[in-house]
Amino acid sequence: MKKFVLPALLVTLLAACSSTGTFDQAGGTAVEDRSTGAPGVATVTAPSMAGSGIAALTDPNNILSKRSVFFDFDQFVIKPEARPLVEAHARFLVQNPQMKMLIQGNTDELGSREYNLALGQKRADAVRQALTLLGAKESQIESVSLGEEKPRCGESNESCFAQNRRGDMLYSGEF
Repeated sequence: MKKFVLPALLVTLLAACSSTGTFDQAGGTAVEDRSTGAPGVATVTAPSMAGSGIAALTDPNNILSKRSVFFDFDQFVIKPEARPLVEAHARFLVQNPQMKMLIQGNTDELGSREYNLALGQKRADAVRQALTLLGAKESQIESVSLGEEKPRCGESNESCFAQNRRGDMLYSGEF
């Protein structure tokens, strides 16, 4: 069941957040403006990112230098605050089809080794699926689980556990 709920939730979230319609004053329902262009045909343009080349990946002032998507305890749903980060990396992959990405799913130390490996894979797969829904090619992305084996923080407290619940995005040459 969870296998179908996550994709449906992600598609719904992405579709709901991308609406640019206006609201009908009487009923409050969304109304799509098609006054420009042919009916049923939308013009799609990728937003430009200053410095969207390879150098942007290491520029601390660019969102692409941020590579971790954080998750809540025992969850593999991408949080709304991570959406701009995932969208930026998806645009980068679309604009650079030669680039490959490895997503490493990580967990905190709570839970069994087997459970954490499975949860880490679900987190990596959630990021991969979001990137592909946003236009990146499946052939560009690989997802693996590291479970609890690569902690960012080694202390046993909630602050550190939160840092370890993540999916890390690495590009060609970084793995």
